[in-house]
Amino acid sequence: MELAIIAHDGKKAEMVNFLMQNFDKLKNNDVQIIATGTTGNFVEKTGLKVQKMLSGPRGGDAQIAARVAEGKTNMVFFFRDPLDRHPHEPDIAMLMRLCDVWNVPLATNPATASLLIDHLK
Repeated sequence: MELAIIAHDGKKAEMVNFLMQNFDKLKNNDVQIIATGTTGNFVEKTGLKVQKMLSGPRGGDAQIAARVAEGKTNMVFFFRDPLDRHPHEPDIAMLMRLCDVWNVPLATNPATASLLIDHLK
């Protein structure tokens, strides 16, 4: 199963903390993680293997959206910072729209991500 992870700058530490809390479940379920570039750099420090795309503002969100449309990505965790502006908002909206179009679970906060993680085998 492929999980895409993305976190805005103000949420990267929260994403890393979430992944560390769920490290064993991710490993035990053979979850393949892809991430936008900068988020991926943070995640690599946890010991989880991650395939990095471009950074979000440089096209990483669009790369992940394409994987959703191709049926490669099964779940997306995108910890968004709703209190900040983001120059790549059109790409973010596209990713969220494609998750809806292709019925791919999308968590935008740790509470929702926890519910999705709890339903892994």
